[in-house]
Amino acid sequence: MPAVKIRKAHTLSTPPQEDEELAALAKALGHPARLGVIRMLHERQTCIGCDIVDEVGLAQSTISEHLRILKAAGIITGKVESPRVCYSLNTEALEPLRCFLHEIAGQPAEVTKN
Repeated sequence: MPAVKIRKAHTLSTPPQEDEELAALAKALGHPARLGVIRMLHERQTCIGCDIVDEVGLAQSTISEHLRILKAAGIITGKVESPRVCYSLNTEALEPLRCFLHEIAGQPAEVTKN
């Protein structure tokens, strides 16, 4: 009986390296508190860290960890305005994920630029 070769399915035209980038974005978005932070920054355009703590209602150390994860993924940026950090949303970082979701939903994605 001949051996059957099993290949990893890759149905869309995205290279595996881009899949890793998409997975990292999705993982960073994978917590309700982080989604709340993103919604807040989207509505306000910019926000000081202590305002995020007050709005989300979690401990400051917990919010700091969520902000670190979002910043590491490039989804938010932080500008030091001593003694505070002012955060803002980096929508360009989400563009690959938006295009991917449009592609799998069967809708053409238009590239947007800020």
